[in-house]
Amino acid sequence: MALKPEPTAPFHSVQYALRVLETIARHTGGVTDDQIARETGLPAVHLTPMLLMLRREGYVLQVSDGAYAIGDSLVLLGSGIDRQQALQSKLQETLDRLRDSVGAAVYISRYVDGEVKITQFADSPRTPKVHEWVDFRSAAHASAVGKCLLTQLDQNGRRDHLSRHKIARLTSKTIVNERILFSKLDAQPATVPVLDLQEYAVGTVCAAVPITAGASVGCLALSMPVEHAHRLRAAADALNRKAAPLLLSLTL
Repeated sequence: MALKPEPTAPFHSVQYALRVLETIARHTGGVTDDQIARETGLPAVHLTPMLLMLRREGYVLQVSDGAYAIGDSLVLLGSGIDRQQALQSKLQETLDRLRDSVGAAVYISRYVDGEVKITQFADSPRTPKVHEWVDFRSAAHASAVGKCLLTQLDQNGRRDHLSRHKIARLTSKTIVNERILFSKLDAQPATVPVLDLQEYAVGTVCAAVPITAGASVGCLALSMPVEHAHRLRAAADALNRKAAPLLLSLTL
């Protein structure tokens, strides 16, 4: 399986965040935002919201003199002690907050051993998760999650997947022509959310954005009832903007 080497907006945000964290880690006694700006070369317009995000996620903390130091979340994730449990808890906390922010059920999906897999999700009575009426592994051609993962594979990777999971019409809006599907996947901008407008299930609309970390293929997605479709694009854009904390957790 080969990946398409196209960076996304969240990926660039994570690169900046890692640069900031490396700078703060070098100053064990704390470091001011002015010093961080000088050492990273990031202007205040980018650094200020980045520091706010890192504080909110617990990766940095602000000490009494206003300087920044490494936070508990970063120490725990980097310790190697129960790291997987700490990572899952951190991701779930972020997903819960994201669910409430965008007003929709949200999901993390990974492409593992040639299969689509939902690894974590956050829903609620007001934001129910999508009914998996067809196994997600067999519906990559129709779901936002599946299409987002397929965009990150090369042509051979896509054909391999579809050779094992044949394209089927799930609704009247499902694309069932492989050539048309691949053309749409190729035309999908890397920084624009992938949409599912009732292609997987009647009554549900979805969106997904890539969260590729290293050699892994993944995405962050949301779903909502079709009666809320007027909110989909705004929610999808918010999802894209807020993907950085999740990708950062997966990268550390």
